[in-house]
Amino acid sequence: MDMPMADLHAAGAPAALGLADPAMAQAQLERVITDLGRVYRERNDALRALARAHHEALLRLSIAAEFRDDDTGVHIVRMGFLAEALALALGQNAAWSKLLRMAAPMHDIGKIGVPDNVLKKPGPLTREEREVMNRHAQMGADILGASEVPLFKLASEVALSHHERFDGSGYPRGLAGAAIPLSGRIVAAVDYFDALTMDRCYRPAIQDKQALEMMAGERGRLFDPVVVDIFLDRADDMVALRDRINSHRPQFSALLDDEPLGAAVT
Repeated sequence: MDMPMADLHAAGAPAALGLADPAMAQAQLERVITDLGRVYRERNDALRALARAHHEALLRLSIAAEFRDDDTGVHIVRMGFLAEALALALGQNAAWSKLLRMAAPMHDIGKIGVPDNVLKKPGPLTREEREVMNRHAQMGADILGASEVPLFKLASEVALSHHERFDGSGYPRGLAGAAIPLSGRIVAAVDYFDALTMDRCYRPAIQDKQALEMMAGERGRLFDPVVVDIFLDRADDMVALRDRINSHRPQFSALLDDEPLGAAVT
């Protein structure tokens, strides 16, 4: 039977509640708060560790896809740092730019599902082969999945949108202009320049000057004019950043951690 309120007060509320000493009650409350804080930190640490492990697994899958098309695999490292640098140059905040650095290397993860006879074909692709190749954007988004974790959500967005064209003639959804996510517009420009200036199975590397001229020629057709203008304006810095990556050959894990390489363009 419940104790009447008057009797509770008469007995002394702390004593009636098992808290005979207010100081002890305060100490117990502080211990509970401390324990809750520790549990909260441990939970967050576990979630961060899980997210990192997930990212590392997907990054390794991206590396596997890249090695099928480029036996050095360093393209995806350059993609991360160059995308971050371009995002910063466009005025994006450091947190989002860093997230893009970690997401951009997964842009072609869907190539893991493209047959070698299409992916490594030295000559032009037939219409049917082109259709097979073009599926990698959707496959990449499917591999990355529908996630609410910001990194994987951005990576999926990049995989799906980096082959859209500013004039609406791209794939897989035929988006145009600002309907294309900024992440996709940035990665498209960076990927174009970096891919042109590296040796491929079907052609040798193109000189930087010619590649920049080709990029300028696609302004407003393939690429967002603002993104192209900023890239061209910072071209010397972008090329220097690329060359430092090629020289230092940072580990793939550098994409996950803070590195000075991504801050070269301001």
